[in-house]
Amino acid sequence: MRMIGGVESGGTKTVCVVGTDPETITSRTRIPTTSDPVKTLGEVAEFFAAQCAAPGSLAAIGIGSFGPCDPNPTSPTYGYVTSTPKPGWTNTDVSGVLAAQMRERGIGEVPVVFDTDVNAAALGEQRFGAGRGVSSLVYLTVGTGIGGGAMIDGRLAHGLIHPEMGHIRIPRPAQELARFAGVCPFHGDCWEGVASGPALAARWGQSAEDLRPDHPAWDLEAEYIASGLHALVCVLSPERIILGGGVGSVPHLLRRVRPRLVDSLAGYIASPMITERTLEYVVGPGLGNDSGVVGALALAQTAL
Repeated sequence: MRMIGGVESGGTKTVCVVGTDPETITSRTRIPTTSDPVKTLGEVAEFFAAQCAAPGSLAAIGIGSFGPCDPNPTSPTYGYVTSTPKPGWTNTDVSGVLAAQMRERGIGEVPVVFDTDVNAAALGEQRFGAGRGVSSLVYLTVGTGIGGGAMIDGRLAHGLIHPEMGHIRIPRPAQELARFAGVCPFHGDCWEGVASGPALAARWGQSAEDLRPDHPAWDLEAEYIASGLHALVCVLSPERIILGGGVGSVPHLLRRVRPRLVDSLAGYIASPMITERTLEYVVGPGLGNDSGVVGALALAQTAL
């Protein structure tokens, strides 16, 4: 049987698996995403070479990558990480470097399908996780950064480049503007700049995992997350919102976000999913931490 590879390339770690879906993953590894992309991608290639030694045994690889990146197959920079703040990775041909590394290890020509990590996660959740049964959804991750992937009528959303949900502007109280300028190196106090994990740490002097559940940070964080979700609901009208990431998956945060989103929308979006069934509307990821890498496997399937 020919195998399929999935790669979730994040700013701090890269997860690789071999399988076809959540139930058939036969092996996995976790590799630090260093400032040397050739070294990091070489380790990815070593993993696949060890699992799929015979030429032709690996049918395809799907990559869900941190960004900004270029997921347009008709673009000359398709498969590149582009204007990223990640040191060493600016304008890196991720797909090309990995394909070359695979050839060097005798695996042969392997089709590589490339998209954002959050689009991959959205696809994984729609096929195998909390998004099953809906054709339009948003997957939002809140952690080291904030990123969002969207499926509209069963298709992943791209556009000019790809959605950058984490960099929208959200309302902020005047006193907060004075107290905290935000941490985004591009926009200061965009959504990611005030509500990501690094923003929490900078604002409160503690990491999210060290903040006790009754800390006032969580009420402010819930306000920020609900404000951003308000914009996404109005613009994209998703049938479900899946909130993941190291910060987004904190259970007591989700409980705070739902009623704030309902209050913010103020009955204008007159759908029972929001007004009566919010527990089913804003949910955690069904695949847990595997949303992105399982979605990468689903991306690889599109090449076959």
